[in-house]
Amino acid sequence: MQYFTVVDKQNGAVLGYVWGSDEDDAAAYVPRQAAGPVGANESMSWISRLREAKARGICPSQALIEFLAGPEPGGRGRPLPGSLADAPNAAAVEALAKQA
Repeated sequence: MQYFTVVDKQNGAVLGYVWGSDEDDAAAYVPRQAAGPVGANESMSWISRLREAKARGICPSQALIEFLAGPEPGGRGRPLPGSLADAPNAAAVEALAKQA
């Protein structure tokens, strides 16, 4: 599985993480706990984008690549360039989101 970091367009603060797993055909946005309501509010934008990619038949890893390479999305957050990384599972990304 892979994930990337979502940062605030205005100040660069980490808002959360978008992960995808082709093996499980699953993807999600996990808000960073320290980002508070701003990070949580970003969920709507990223979940919508993930659902749209799935409806187009795009596998999760390809969706992540598209999001990183594509135009800046609506909403407050944007992908942090160069932040695509591997994770052993979704729990690892969720643990990362809980760190201060």
